[in-house]
Amino acid sequence: MEERKSAEHFLDLIRKSRRGRFKLYIGMSAGVGKTYRMLQDAHTLLQGGIDVRIGYIETHNRKETHQLLDGLPVIARRHLFYKGKQLEELDLYAVLNSHPEVVIIDELAHTNIEGSKNTKRWQDVMEILEAGINVISAVNIQHIESLNEEVKAITGVEVQERVPDSVIDSADEVVNIDLTAEELIIRLKEGKIYDASKIQAALQNFFKSEHILQLREMALKEVASQVQRKVEIEVQPQRWVRKERFLACISSNEIKAKNVIRKTARLAGYYNSSWFLLYVQLPKERGDRIALNKQRHLINNFKLATELGGEIIKVESHSVAKEIIALCELRKITTVCIGKPRLSLLRMLLAKDTFSKLLTQLSTEDIDLIILS
Repeated sequence: MEERKSAEHFLDLIRKSRRGRFKLYIGMSAGVGKTYRMLQDAHTLLQGGIDVRIGYIETHNRKETHQLLDGLPVIARRHLFYKGKQLEELDLYAVLNSHPEVVIIDELAHTNIEGSKNTKRWQDVMEILEAGINVISAVNIQHIESLNEEVKAITGVEVQERVPDSVIDSADEVVNIDLTAEELIIRLKEGKIYDASKIQAALQNFFKSEHILQLREMALKEVASQVQRKVEIEVQPQRWVRKERFLACISSNEIKAKNVIRKTARLAGYYNSSWFLLYVQLPKERGDRIALNKQRHLINNFKLATELGGEIIKVESHSVAKEIIALCELRKITTVCIGKPRLSLLRMLLAKDTFSKLLTQLSTEDIDLIILS
């Protein structure tokens, strides 16, 4: 068994060494200069004798950005007809066949046209990296999956195109492209982000100063978190540090479950640690009793947790508390995350011996309990 694990670990190291390097630019919104910076990188690499090519760039007709395309080798896009219109997509096979040293691919969160090999562009990028090609890409902070609820709370808009946190975590280098709110609004008013017809609407919605400030803070925190992860992975620790392991506990409540999943994933990502999702199926939620809509919610929540790097654990039991205690011991959990219970439910839980035992056990084992809003 030990020999097999050792061989598998060595194989994993070989695969990682063959994988392309991934550089990712993160910005607080459109217009901060991510595409411009990627094109600057391309010129620098080209001048250094590196075989760099443009796989897909979206300049949005911004004059200064478009001018930077001059002199850069471009891989022709794939043309597709969809709903009566001719559209263009990244040509995944052309990138793989030409196999440049570095390829520039914009708009990581983009959804591919129906009929493409992969549903999402980030899946194309993962495939290109696995082929040993280095990739430089970009994404806005609002497209990161675990931040979806926070972005919606700030802007009132639910972003549909999202990238799993595991993709962000896989980047070898994460760089924040930062502007002050004032600088970004000036760029917007000067027509450097959107057409004149869209400027006023943008100022009244997404580009409100208070929105920009909060998104900017999120972007800065995200990049700082990624740098911290890299330090923990690559720098030899000088002292012993407790290895965090998180357990998210959910019910069939869709909204609360999504919040618990996303926030636990964020915590685990910050600490560069593994996390688990526990769903205890009570007798009243057996397959022949639970409502179909709740079943669908559970499946979607399991899928979300998987995309965010969690390991799903589903058990049948009469007691949620007992299963939490057992799993904490089995998986060496350091932090348990639960959703904020209703007041009536909290009173009921506190009145039961099992919940008191849970609190006592967590305290005894030095396990943190976080109640997420």
